[in-house]
Amino acid sequence: MSGPPTHGEVLGGEPVLEVSELSVRRDGQLAVEKVSFQLARETDTALVGPNGAGKSTLVAAVLGLLPRQSGTVRILGQAMGPSGALPRSVRTQIAYVPQRLELQGRIPLTLAEFIGHGFDPPGPRLPWAGGRQRRQAVAQALERTGCGGLGERLLSELSGGQLKRALLAFCLVRPRQLLLLDEAQAGLDGPSGERFHQLLLDLRRQEGWTVLQVSHDLEMVRSSCDQVLCLNRRLRCSGRPDHALSPARLAELYGSNVVPYHHHHHHNHQRAGNRNEHHG
Repeated sequence: MSGPPTHGEVLGGEPVLEVSELSVRRDGQLAVEKVSFQLARETDTALVGPNGAGKSTLVAAVLGLLPRQSGTVRILGQAMGPSGALPRSVRTQIAYVPQRLELQGRIPLTLAEFIGHGFDPPGPRLPWAGGRQRRQAVAQALERTGCGGLGERLLSELSGGQLKRALLAFCLVRPRQLLLLDEAQAGLDGPSGERFHQLLLDLRRQEGWTVLQVSHDLEMVRSSCDQVLCLNRRLRCSGRPDHALSPARLAELYGSNVVPYHHHHHHNHQRAGNRNEHHG
């Protein structure tokens, strides 16, 4: 290999996710333009940028939910087809936590039943196959996400924080490698957001997940992410948080008069530029 590795490239290993020259149209507009990046195994990458920058569109395209105008997406070494198709063996290694789970009315689905669907591989399944293993995996996933006593509760009865932890249990119920989160902490108050963030951090390390997360919480990104991708239709900068989130680069990304959102976390980090996010 010639030259130093690019962001997210593993020396002697294959990136979990490799995006090259990706362009995506949404509602007739070019929402993502010629974006390229890689995610190394077991790293945590934040996707940041102003509202309308194309962050959710990029995640949807990586998941194969939106068609690509041009460019390629490779996950675990497999190229995604033009319509978003991936081999089943790769698809089962991907998990997604949306910004919100739309629940209309009282859906008659318990939390344990919902988590059980995360255990099942895509495609048809014999209903009696692996029942005991499935029940054990569901119980363990609920316990590890602080939802141990909630298995028989209806999804519609859960609080916002419980529902977000339930989505992590869905990801956890069987081994996966790539986890994508689209502003997963949106709508949570301070304590609930803090608990979710710590849980994600712990599970990522225990499970060896590779994470790509859309976030507006720059303090969290500074304290726990390995890499930052700054998006405003095109990739404006990328690199380690102390490089990508410098005051000058933040002003370039968000505009000098716009202050990005942040939580008052209790992280032990003192890095140059933090004070720039504490006003307003």
